[in-house]
Amino acid sequence: MTYKSKIFLLADDDPEDQELFKEVILEMLPQSNVQVVANGKEVIEYLTNCDDSELPGLILMDYNMPKGNGAEILDILNLQLRINNIPKIVWSTSGSEDQINDCISKGAKAFFVKPNNFSQLKKMIIQILAFADL
Repeated sequence: MTYKSKIFLLADDDPEDQELFKEVILEMLPQSNVQVVANGKEVIEYLTNCDDSELPGLILMDYNMPKGNGAEILDILNLQLRINNIPKIVWSTSGSEDQINDCISKGAKAFFVKPNNFSQLKKMIIQILAFADL
């Protein structure tokens, strides 16, 4: 496993979701590095400003973020060749078919509805990790 694959970028404006995701990832993969940003603009800034060695092995972003929703950020990320191969996953409290289809058509590998409990979150993160190059 390369170090790069152990870096995860989480984009979510909900501090509770940020902490829960980090907790589960670090429980499952203790050597991981979870970078957290709170909005769409910060996703772009992080990816633009980091060295190639700091690029994440997986990007998980909330659909409903300030300064750019998941679909809008996917549009921008599609223009950046150096991150084209990074799996991008979108999650949301909504399971709107329009949102799901929009994100998948813009390159998201998957779209998940945020679970209601910790046990379901762990199961979902196992599914999400399947998209990472581990």
